[in-house]
Amino acid sequence: MSKWYVVQVLSTHEKKVKKSLEENRTQQGVAEFIDEIVLPIENVSEVKQGKTKVVEKRLWPGYLLVKMTFNELSWQYVKNTTGVIDFLGGGKPTALSDTEVAEILKDLADKQQKVIQRHKFEVGDRVKIVDGVFVNFLGTVTDVFHEKGRLSVLVSIFGRDTRVDDLEFTQVEEVTDEATT
Repeated sequence: MSKWYVVQVLSTHEKKVKKSLEENRTQQGVAEFIDEIVLPIENVSEVKQGKTKVVEKRLWPGYLLVKMTFNELSWQYVKNTTGVIDFLGGGKPTALSDTEVAEILKDLADKQQKVIQRHKFEVGDRVKIVDGVFVNFLGTVTDVFHEKGRLSVLVSIFGRDTRVDDLEFTQVEEVTDEATT
């Protein structure tokens, strides 16, 4: 029966180890024992040199989750993969409980969904500026630059339409019709 285990790997080598575990399991004869390997990450907006981009952030640097049927063959396969330090729990690893796994996987899915929702702005969307000089102004998106993580919004200032350029996605939030009334 497959269970989830935490595997400690060399920090910054998580992707390489994950790829190696996934690609070599068939040729090593353990494909039936190794079900899934998860690298817990989230995508976050990061501003560097005035440019916003979405980057992957490791939630648990130096760790992977491996769903596997634990036996001598699968244990040796994982443990002897380049970059693996050991199973969490040492000599006889302890599997995560179903509750722990459900919470972890739900948390990862929630984080990914928030990123998708946060970055789906389109021309014509109604937004509220939540940061910067024009905080609390409501407006309409006029331009979206997904690759830069920026957009432009048309707001009304003293009864005149004014375009606010170069806002980061993190500086605005989508508003519903109820919020504008």
